[in-house]
Parts: sequence; structure tokens; C-alpha cells
Amino acid sequence: MAVKAVRLDTQSFDIAYDIVNPNAKNDLIILHGWGSNKEIMKQAFSQTLSDFRHIYIDLPGFGKSTNEYVLTVYDYAKIIDTFIEKMGAKKFVVMGHSYGGKVATLLNPENLVLLSSAGIIEEKSSKVKAKIAVAKTLKAFGLGKITKAFRSKDVVQMSEHMYATFKNAIAENLEKEFANFKNKAYIFWGETDTATSLASGQKIHKLIKNSQFKTYEQDHYFFLKNSNDIGNILRDGIL
Repeated sequence: MAVKAVRLDTQSFDIAYDIVNPNAKNDLIILHGWGSNKEIMKQAFSQTLSDFRHIYIDLPGFGKSTNEYVLTVYDYAKIIDTFIEKMGAKKFVVMGHSYGGKVATLLNPENLVLLSSAGIIEEKSSKVKAKIAVAKTLKAFGLGKITKAFRSKDVVQMSEHMYATFKNAIAENLEKEFANFKNKAYIFWGETDTATSLASGQKIHKLIKNSQFKTYEQDHYFFLKNSNDIGNILRDGIL
């Protein structure tokens, strides 16, 4: 693992990363999802796509990368864009899982790879709506500390600034950005995904005109069992 310092305006970040196939000519930037880190992406893809130089990145606030600020997905994109530039890398292929898919899209790579990407606002379940209503009531009566019990399991152990970042994340709708993406996109999805629904994947595929779409039987982490197939599709389509 290596670390590179990156600045965004007055904010500073230490970005942790790993490189696989360092002598390959074609760059493949790989971004993980919310609450995850680069290790799960390495587990899936480090033995595939040997024609590419893999750059696995811990997004700020995750894994070994630092963050002390409230960020939006647009901030994340600027930070990673700066990191890529400092690395002397090219945005030839950028792959993103879940939240990482949103960041990958904003980077506007030559080839975009989305794995069960976030970015489409989905209807909340009645259970979630009830939790929100109760939390708002408690906050109105000055009982804001109690609302922590209603937080998503994705953020229960996180700092206040990362919780605020998480709230930004779930409210960010990237439909316009997907529709405006003009380069080639490869979209892969888990058919039983409950974090980002199959309907969201179909919608993103419809929004990105120059895109291919393939589904697998598994859930949100379908790529762990299907990385070889995904790699073959990308190699055949890109190289």
C-alpha cells in the first residue's frame, strides 16, 4: 500500500492506494462502494485484466484514506481527479461499485464500468419512512441524540462529518449526469440486489445511450463471483 497527499482548496487528504500490474500500459482506476474499501475490489479483480495497470483507491474517509470534512459526491470526484493527475495516470477505464459508480461517472472516463451503481433515488420502504418520521419528531423535541439509534448500519460507527457526508450521498440524484455521459459504458448488476435495485440499473442503462448491460444471479456483491466474466467482456470490448 502507498499513500499520496491530495489537496482540494484548503482541505487535505491522504489517499491510500495499491497498484497491480505496474508495467501495463492501459490504466484501470477502481473505486469501492460506501462503507467498503479497496481490498474487496482487489479481491475480485486483481487476478483479472492483466493487460491493465490496476489502481485501487480508498475513497476519503474509508480504508486507510483520511477525511475530516463533510463532502459531496462532486467533492469526491474532484479529489480523485486530482489524485489521478498527480499519479500521472489516465482515465482510460474507471470502474466503480455502488457509491464508487457515482464518483466514476463524474470522472467522465473514456470507458465507464458500473457495478450496481448508486445514483438513482429510489422509493423508501415504509419501515424507513417510519424511522425518519420518528427521528424528526424526537429532534423537534430536543432529543436529537436519541436519533442516532435510527441511523443506517452503514454509518453507525462513523464520525459526524462522515454521517453528514452519508446524508448527502443518499440525496444525490445523478440522473442528469448519467444522461449526459457520452462515452462508452459497461453496466453490470446483481439480479437480487436490495441496496441498488435492478430497476435502477435498467434506468441507468436507458439514460446512458452508449452502454451495455448485463445481470448476474447474485446480490450487491455479485462481482466477487463473476469477476472473470466481467473481465473478459471488458477486454473484448475495450482492447
